[in-house]
Amino acid sequence: MNNFGLIAIILLISSCVEDEMNKTIFVADATDVNLPAYSERGFNSFGAQYERRYFLSANDIVPCKITVQNGIMTFFLSGRMVTGYSSSGIREEMSLYFSFPVNETMNNYKDLMALHQQHFNLTDNSCKIKLVRDSRTEEIAILSGNLSFNRVQLLRINEQEDRVVISGVFDLTFLRNDMPEAISKGRFDVGISNLFVLPD
Repeated sequence: MNNFGLIAIILLISSCVEDEMNKTIFVADATDVNLPAYSERGFNSFGAQYERRYFLSANDIVPCKITVQNGIMTFFLSGRMVTGYSSSGIREEMSLYFSFPVNETMNNYKDLMALHQQHFNLTDNSCKIKLVRDSRTEEIAILSGNLSFNRVQLLRINEQEDRVVISGVFDLTFLRNDMPEAISKGRFDVGISNLFVLPD
């Protein structure tokens, strides 16, 4: 085989690996099969119980995006609210935004390594949470909650830095339309190759 053929095969394998890394992989939790198991492998998945329904990542929606502006980071989780993972019922699109201050300068995805083992009390006045359901943004009054970035790791593919894998947990209770609601058992395991730095 000539060098051109070998290079073509290497490029094809690399693009297949890249495509696989962008997919959402659902590995069911051992105790609640409607939730993804907690993982730190870059499965591009998240899940939480929202009252009696589930907020889950979906293959056709980018599960996580991160922006930074004026020292404030916003961690977006976007997916669908469903009655169960394999349910064929209503699948309402939903996003949850966590905004919090960061002390480190953030210029690209590698700077997200600073989130490793960072924990945020969502009742702190510096934290803001938004819920988007049916394309309507709702600011919610947080009663209690935590967001923990348990592990952040730099992933290399073919010896080149490709993305960071961010894994952690979250839970919150809040008032929505003056009614108390809860999102519990939240977990995420997402690959980020793009940090959106917004102008001041």
